[in-house]
Amino acid sequence: MELNHLQRIEGGVVAARGFRAAGIHAGFRKNPQRLDMALVVADELCPAAGVFTQNVFCSAPVTVSREHLDGIGCGVARAVVINSGNANAATGEVGLDRARAGARLASEVLGCAEEDVLVCSTGVIGVQLPLEPYGRALPALVDQAGDSVRDGRSAARAIMTTDTHDKQHAVSYICGSGPHAGARITVGGMAKGSGMIMPNMATMIGVITTDAPLSPAAAHHALTTAADRTFNKVTVDSDTSTNDTALLFASGKAVAGAGTFEIGSAEYDEFVQALLLVCENLARQMAADGEGATKLVTVNVRGAADDADADEVARSIANSPLVKTAIYGHDANWGRIAAAAGKTKATFRQEDVDIAIMGIPVCRKGLALDFDENEALRRFEEPEVVIDVGLGAGDASTTVWTCDFTHEYITINGDYRT
Repeated sequence: MELNHLQRIEGGVVAARGFRAAGIHAGFRKNPQRLDMALVVADELCPAAGVFTQNVFCSAPVTVSREHLDGIGCGVARAVVINSGNANAATGEVGLDRARAGARLASEVLGCAEEDVLVCSTGVIGVQLPLEPYGRALPALVDQAGDSVRDGRSAARAIMTTDTHDKQHAVSYICGSGPHAGARITVGGMAKGSGMIMPNMATMIGVITTDAPLSPAAAHHALTTAADRTFNKVTVDSDTSTNDTALLFASGKAVAGAGTFEIGSAEYDEFVQALLLVCENLARQMAADGEGATKLVTVNVRGAADDADADEVARSIANSPLVKTAIYGHDANWGRIAAAAGKTKATFRQEDVDIAIMGIPVCRKGLALDFDENEALRRFEEPEVVIDVGLGAGDASTTVWTCDFTHEYITINGDYRT
């Protein structure tokens, strides 16, 4: 679908009308130069939706945010408070009490109900979350969010863990049909994610805002659709975090009095397309910023018997340490790609498989092709490496984003707690 007057715009999570954000050093981290608490707040209570990790060791803030979204991932909310440096995961009843206390303390400063505040945490697992930073920093955080500057950068920086840079994206478009035709709709967001990334309903922590008029159910339907096609197609190291959360807030400020976008309508489909653009951009940023990564790797699988087969093959290739280290070494070793595809339970025949690396055909009908190794080395200098695999077994296809594995990945994760 081609959106009318589509524009990429600045502002990230505060690009849409009706939202403010800020980031501050609250004291969760020892380094006073590291921002470690973020707030995204709507001007008014608004429809909100969330998708969350399915890891059995889900964190306390995931449990509390689910509760505040009526236990089904959609409802209404006013704000989300996010801390980095401490995951508040595997912390038992004490952790749950502290997650709820964090929401309560934020609600008191914001002047709203406790259940209207969502909470997220990211950082080290198994350490109790201190509450002192909430009481100390929340008033200043809310004041900072009240400033007129339309920039979500400080909030995006405050949620980073091993990320090397903040991740933001926003677009706007003109609604082309229905009762809201002519209205300019904005979708913007921020995300963090660099390691412990393999999706399972969501992957990372992300907050997306829009001024489109959505019901809670429509927001949840749209977010689930987008997460399945974007966030759930990212893998850095095949590990699913205990804290994965993606949230969508919809202020409705782009229009007034014309009702909400109905699921299945043309204007709803336009919105989902814009949401997909934002989520895909954030997903690609996360894959490119994988811990220690030097390359974004895009794995395209086509010709699968069904969607499940396409996804299984793409993930097997994207998660293969042999494939990922070959890419780091600039080695067009297609045999590792074929082996990663072949170890799955997907239905295909090796004599039907075609493989290309960075547009260079290296395997056709399951057999090696001669190719220019020097040209392959030249193309490995590009920031993105694209792997295309055709299975010749059907019409299903998918794309998964990952990164290479480097020495630095081991260094980062070997030293994470120290």
